[in-house]
Amino acid sequence: MYKLFLPLGLAVLACQPQPSLAQEAKPAAAPSAINYRLPPLKSSDAGSKLTLEQALAQAFRSNPELAAAVLEVAAVDAAILQAGARPNPELSTLLEDTRKATRTTTIQLNQALELGGKRGARIAAAEKGRDAAKADLLAKRADVQAAVVAAYFAVLEAQENLQLLQSSLQLAQRATGLTAKRVVAGKVAPIEETKARVAEAGVQVDLQQAGSALNIARRRLAATWGDSSPAFAAVDGEINNLPALPEFDVLQARLRDSPVYARARLEVEHRQAMAELERSRRIPDVTVSIGNKRAQEIGRNQMIFGLSIPIPVFDRNQGNLLEALRRTDKARDEQKSAELRLNGELADAYERLKLGRQQVAALQDEILPAAQKTYDITTKGFELGKFSFLEVLDAQRVLFQAKSQTLRALADTHRAATEIERVVGVFPPAESSQSAY
Repeated sequence: MYKLFLPLGLAVLACQPQPSLAQEAKPAAAPSAINYRLPPLKSSDAGSKLTLEQALAQAFRSNPELAAAVLEVAAVDAAILQAGARPNPELSTLLEDTRKATRTTTIQLNQALELGGKRGARIAAAEKGRDAAKADLLAKRADVQAAVVAAYFAVLEAQENLQLLQSSLQLAQRATGLTAKRVVAGKVAPIEETKARVAEAGVQVDLQQAGSALNIARRRLAATWGDSSPAFAAVDGEINNLPALPEFDVLQARLRDSPVYARARLEVEHRQAMAELERSRRIPDVTVSIGNKRAQEIGRNQMIFGLSIPIPVFDRNQGNLLEALRRTDKARDEQKSAELRLNGELADAYERLKLGRQQVAALQDEILPAAQKTYDITTKGFELGKFSFLEVLDAQRVLFQAKSQTLRALADTHRAATEIERVVGVFPPAESSQSAY
């Protein structure tokens, strides 16, 4: 089981040491709080082991997509500042007649007065846009977290697979040695030794492929925080600790607090605010004018007062209002679609998690011990001349398949748990809040 920590408004997974593949998976102890002031990974750390906490902290600090989402929030904050700005006054001058004796000079100050709550509607729409941008940021954090955890467990799975193949190679080499001794003793034909060496060569090829897969997995993990090459030798953790299986009703209750659903809900509110803004723009603004008129011919100054009101005969902003209303309807449909999609993703991931736990339990409790016992008995019998080498190879193949299947089931279980946390992520009131399943 791994605990879920929620720094920066998101759950963060922390893996604890666990038993070997042949041992039963047990819940891990609660890990300590994650330190998010870790120094960036350097090339000098290439021989070190990377923890999940370090990988998440590095991704939250350096992921370029996350940095872009942070800048988007800052940009929308600037839009709120602009939305609160009032119309600028206008200064105009008018000169009538070019002859000095009969010239008339008018200086006038015009000020537009917004009516219908336009300024408040602009600010409300901009604030809803900021809320949507923050929801995008949280959703992006959830995506980055899921990507890091998935890549981390991919590396962990590749490491375990490499160790498994190294153990299989040792088994194959042992079988080759036993066969060679029996050939020398004249108890089996030389062809048996050839078969053993072919089987050993096949494991060596698989081992080379596993090493390449590990390098690819390490590069993919490093790419989650923008590095083209990994600055770590391995990840520190065990894959055997299984996540707990929470109640499905509890997860569904948390679904409405998920980043994706919150983003869809805030988009509806943003579109509603935009519709209110367009509705307020149907009310014309009033322009108030005040000025002074100097008539040279009579030698007198005259005060000027004016009031200007547009008459909404042709343009009543009906097109923009209709567009905003239709986009609001679209946002509501998208919200329903997001809810259905999230429910489906949650149900699928929950089913995979439940199935994975069942498979791991069956493999570790029954299949893996039986396969190991069969291999041990067959190998001992081969040494005593009771079994043929083909039976040894078959037992070895069954044992390797059981171990590989267990490893895949463990990895699938962790991936399902990661997907559940991405879908139902909860935002705590404080960074110290914790949530575990």
